[in-house]
Amino acid sequence: MKMVTRANLTAWLIAMIAAGFIEVDTVAAATYMVGDGLGWTVPSNVSYYQSWAASKTFMVGDKLSFNWTGTHNVAEVSKAEYDNCTKVVSVLGSSGDIQLLKGGSHYYICTVDSHCELGQKLSITVGSSTAAPTSPSNSASSTAFDSSVLVPAFVTIAYLSLLCHNTRH
Repeated sequence: MKMVTRANLTAWLIAMIAAGFIEVDTVAAATYMVGDGLGWTVPSNVSYYQSWAASKTFMVGDKLSFNWTGTHNVAEVSKAEYDNCTKVVSVLGSSGDIQLLKGGSHYYICTVDSHCELGQKLSITVGSSTAAPTSPSNSASSTAFDSSVLVPAFVTIAYLSLLCHNTRH
């Protein structure tokens, strides 16, 4: 049977403790049905899609699902094209999903007739998937150096150190 050395046991234990401090961001990507029940169409209110987006938090990896019936399309455009409802050639011709692959501002319009001018346009800001820092009021409960983790870890190190020391004599 192979002898466990104190150095090997200590290195293993330190690795296990360090692994316990690693936070894994497992937030699942969301899919947003643009306009909810209205879908992607000419709204009765020109600010409808901006109001819809204001209650959402878009993150990298999320999807926008554009669904419509009738004659519509969706094009991702620049801010100037969004502001001016500029007709562009590159459009998604039928209902579909758009994956949000990068953070920042994104602009979408319908290029059919005067639909954009009538409010069928959407501007969103996409945040990165990196977790936001915790506020000072929450930091005591969320810090990795919480005594509920450290005390048992140090007790375990001390116990294993004594165990190794006693098995060598």
